[in-house]
Amino acid sequence: MKIYTKGGDQGSTSLIGGERVPKYDVRVEAYGSIDELSAQTAMLRDMLNGEDVTQFDDDLIVISRLLMHTESLMALGHGSEDKVKDLNGADIGFLEKRIDEISAVLPPIERFTLPGGHIVVSQAHICRTVCRRAERQACRAAAQYPVSSNALMFLNRLSDYFYVLGRRLAMLLGAEEILWEP
Repeated sequence: MKIYTKGGDQGSTSLIGGERVPKYDVRVEAYGSIDELSAQTAMLRDMLNGEDVTQFDDDLIVISRLLMHTESLMALGHGSEDKVKDLNGADIGFLEKRIDEISAVLPPIERFTLPGGHIVVSQAHICRTVCRRAERQACRAAAQYPVSSNALMFLNRLSDYFYVLGRRLAMLLGAEEILWEP
């Protein structure tokens, strides 16, 4: 299989099912941001391995697979909705369970935290913010096209996961958690 097809040289691309759309189509924007999030998640995973904080490795592998699945759901063209199975309750439940488990060991806070304190913590927050952008773009796509409600839920929960992960990593790495002062 060739990597390049030349089909996109004039500014269009194919969705799953063969529908041609401009590269600025809201679905392409959404799955492009999800792809970026996947790469940022891989960077976070690599950084964790370098810091001997590998207890989240399995989470990030599962999340990477679910991100690829979500990209596919966003890339469905007209009439091809049955070509990719939807995310399911177990996928969302996985994130909710992990968020609850991580949150259980965090001190309660009443204000937002500022990103930073350690490069790994900052990377978790980069993942969170890229995820929020991807979610906004997916919602924009859902206003115009059929989009999996499970995919939207997954992205919403995933940004929460990256938030609590950033807080937990700050604890594990001894980074000061700075609270926002309004």
